[in-house]
Amino acid sequence: MVTAVVFDVGETLLDDSREWGAWADWIGVSRHVFSTVLGAVTAAGRDNAETFQYFRPGFDVARERQLREEAGRGEQIDDSDLYPDARPALAQLRERGLWVGIAGNQTARAAELLRALDLPVDKIATSGEWGVAKPSLDFFARVADMVPDGPGETVYVGDHRDNDVVAAKAAGFRTALIRRGPWGYLWADDPLVRRDADWVINSLDDLADLLAPR
Repeated sequence: MVTAVVFDVGETLLDDSREWGAWADWIGVSRHVFSTVLGAVTAAGRDNAETFQYFRPGFDVARERQLREEAGRGEQIDDSDLYPDARPALAQLRERGLWVGIAGNQTARAAELLRALDLPVDKIATSGEWGVAKPSLDFFARVADMVPDGPGETVYVGDHRDNDVVAAKAAGFRTALIRRGPWGYLWADDPLVRRDADWVINSLDDLADLLAPR
């Protein structure tokens, strides 16, 4: 029986377009070119942070993120960044009695910004706060600690084959991949996704009826 649902953040709840565009602007590359290289990195199944190395070898993402903050050009998250189905789906799941959480590979600052949105969830946590990131099993151990009934009764929802579906399944969670964002579209029919995803969905609106039908 599913009693909890935990969501990834980027390209699951949030449209990352603004943040990637801000990075392109920061390093002085056209958004089109940056997006194209990011797509190539994605298609190769590599970490998206590698995108920066094509433009600035040795690029230190953490350091540059701090410089962006100091320059007043840091992370921004508001309701306009949420996918239209995000808030309604979170609310509907809670209304049907499920515990709802958010846990993704995001900065501690992103956690603050997400909490400021007053989303209808029980808990929000990020890798930046925990000091451990997906796809590490240690990350999912932290997720298991935060949910009420452990991983076997929890669905982890995300858009990424390796970080979300495969890693969460290895940690004992049930999993759903959303066909959204570059990773979700590319990997929705991947053999590893077919092996490890309990569901592949096209919208977060699908979850309530799948997990807690009336």
